Amino acid sequence: MLQSLALALEGNRALARRNRFAPITVAVKSGAEAWTVQFGQDPIVVAKGAPATADLTFEASPETWAAFASPVPPVGYQSLNGMMRMGHLAVSGTMLEFGRHMTLIEDVFAAVRGAKPARDKPASVGKPWIEGITGRYLHTDLDGRPHRIYFEEAGPADGIPLLCLHTAGSDGRQYRGVLNDPEVTRTFRVIAFDLPYHGKSSPPAGFETDIYRLTTKLYVDTVMTVSRALGLKTPVVMGCSIGGRAVLHLALQHGPDFRAAIGLQSAIYADPGANPGLRELEVINRPDVHGGDASAAFVSCLISPTSPPTDRAETLWHYSQSAPGVFMGDLVYYMADGDMRNLDLSPLQSQQCPLYLLTGEYDLSATPALTADLAQKVNARYFEVMKGLGHFPMSEAPERFLAYLRPVLSRIAAES
Repeated sequence: MLQSLALALEGNRALARRNRFAPITVAVKSGAEAWTVQFGQDPIVVAKGAPATADLTFEASPETWAAFASPVPPVGYQSLNGMMRMGHLAVSGTMLEFGRHMTLIEDVFAAVRGAKPARDKPASVGKPWIEGITGRYLHTDLDGRPHRIYFEEAGPADGIPLLCLHTAGSDGRQYRGVLNDPEVTRTFRVIAFDLPYHGKSSPPAGFETDIYRLTTKLYVDTVMTVSRALGLKTPVVMGCSIGGRAVLHLALQHGPDFRAAIGLQSAIYADPGANPGLRELEVINRPDVHGGDASAAFVSCLISPTSPPTDRAETLWHYSQSAPGVFMGDLVYYMADGDMRNLDLSPLQSQQCPLYLLTGEYDLSATPALTADLAQKVNARYFEVMKGLGHFPMSEAPERFLAYLRPVLSRIAAES
C-alpha cells in the first residue's frame, strides 16, 4: 500500500509539475501504524513514522483505509474529502494547505487502489461531422438589467420543450449527452442555458462592483424569464443540484406553467457533511488558492468512482473554468437561501406539476436518503436511485444516465 503511493506520478506530467510546488508533509495514521508522505520531491518519499511537524495529519481506522483502497470503494469512501465529509477521516493541521493541494493529494493517495485501467484509445471520428446542437444568445432584461444569456438546443422546434438547469459553478455543457441523444430529441426540444455569470453567459453591466449572490428569487425569475422569452409553452424543467432544488421552487411557485419537473440530485436542503472546514475556509474563492483547481477538487468527492475517466475529467474541467466568486455565490442559494425546510411543501402533493426524482447513489450532498425523504413529503410521481452514479449524472456518465432518463421522458410524453 505505502509503496504504491510513490508510483502515482509515473506517466502523469501534470501531476508531477504540481508536485514540484507542493513541499508539504502528510502524516498518515491507521490504528497503531503511522507513515509519512513527503510531497515536493520526485519521486514522492513514503516512509514509516509520523513526525509531529507534519503540515497535515490524516487519521482513520484500518477498516476505513481498506475501504478507501478498494478498487471500487463504497459510498462515502471514494475520496479523502468524501471520507472527511462523512466523518470517516479526521484531518488536522493546516487545512488551507489541504485546500490548496487537494487535487494532487487526492490523486496520489488514490494510487493505493492499484494501477488504473488503461484508457481506451478514442476511436477516430472518421469523416468530420457536426453535432445537431445549435447555440445562440438571448438578449433580455432580468432583475431590471439587460442580460446576454447563452443557450443551446437540439430537437424539433415543435417538440415538447425540455429546459435543463446546470449545477452550481458549472454550465450547460453538462447536458451534452442529452442534447445529442436521438431518442430524446426525437420527441423533445432540449434547451440548456448558462445562468448569468456562468459558461458563455455574460454578467450584467456593472458586475465588477457587485458581489455575485444567487438567491431563490433571482434563480426562479431567471428561469421564468428565459422560458417566456423563448416562447416555451408548458415545458418540462429538469435541473441538477442547485437546479434540482430550483425545480422544486418552480413547481411550488409556478406549477401550472410546467408540464412536469425532473429533479436530479434534489433535496429540500444540502447535507453539509461532518466536517465543513474546507467550505468555511472558502478555498474555492480566495486569492491565495487557485480557485479553479480548488473548485474541481472540492466537487470531485461527489462523483462515482465508476464513472468513465474521460467524462469525469471533463466534468471537473468545467468546474476549473468557473469565474472567481461564481461557485461561492451559487452556494449561497444551495446552502442557505434556497433551504426549503421551513416552507409548506403540501401544494406540491397536488401533482399539478408532477415531480420525477432521480438521484445517484454516490452523492454525498443531495443523498439518496434526502431525496427519498423529499419524495415522501411531496408524493413524487416517481423516484429512483441511480446505481453507480454520483452528483453529476448527466456529465459524469452520460450513457448510464440516459438509461434512467429515457423511461421518465417517455412516461411524461405519454401522459402529456
